Order: sequence, then C-alpha cells, then structure tokens
Amino acid sequence: MTRVLAFGSPYLLGFDHFERLADRLAKTGAEGYPPYNIEQTGEDVFHITLAVAGFAPADLNVTVEDNQLVIRGKQTDDGARSYLHRGIAARQFQRAFVLADGMEVAGAELENGLLTIRLTRKRPETRTKTIPIRTAGAKE
Repeated sequence: MTRVLAFGSPYLLGFDHFERLADRLAKTGAEGYPPYNIEQTGEDVFHITLAVAGFAPADLNVTVEDNQLVIRGKQTDDGARSYLHRGIAARQFQRAFVLADGMEVAGAELENGLLTIRLTRKRPETRTKTIPIRTAGAKE
C-alpha cells in the first residue's frame, strides 16, 4: 500500500517530521478541558494560560517531550469530605502543544487558578556554507 505524504513534493526533502507533527496535532486538537489562552507578549515571548481552578501546584506537571509541551493535572480526593452534592468534579487532564524548533519553556506560575507558562523563542544563527565543486577526473 502506497502512503500519500502531505509533504510529498520532491523539493521538500527531510520534512517527514512535519507530517508526524500534523498527526500529533490532529489527535490533541479535540480536547476541550481545561480552556486556555495563548498570548504573544513580546517579539519572541509567548504565554500559554490554562484555567486550572482547584488544582494545587503538586497536582500539576509541566514537561517538554520531543518538542511537545505537555501539561498534566490530576486532583486527588482526600476522602475525608462527605458531599451532599458534588458539582465540581475532581478530574484529570492532559493538554499538549507542539513547539517549534528554538522554542524554550522559560517558567511556569500558578496564580488565582490560572497556570501561566512562559515560552521564549531563540532566533537561529544564519549559517552560510560554500560547497566546493569538483570537476570530473580531478584528483582529491
């Protein structure tokens, strides 16, 4: 079976990892909890803010896995409370964001039920390399 690549152009060599990223995005795009904002606060500074009311810092985990920012939350019920009505569920979540090359997590802060993750982008250096051209039959 022949697989059709989204980046199947003969001019796009070595871009197969973009197709894997697109697959990963399609899988994580349907999540609805927790809600979040993404802000650009400077030329190379971004903030992702997630609404995580009821979560303590110990209930949250922020990691970077293969250029993917993953935020996980899991509340623990201490069992000491007896609820007459429970409308606020202790639920767990996982939210993932694919990071471009050069994006780094600069920190995370939890305040007033909002988890803010600060991202910075490092600009790559411009590199130029001249490739020598040999002629046929020339000795190295």
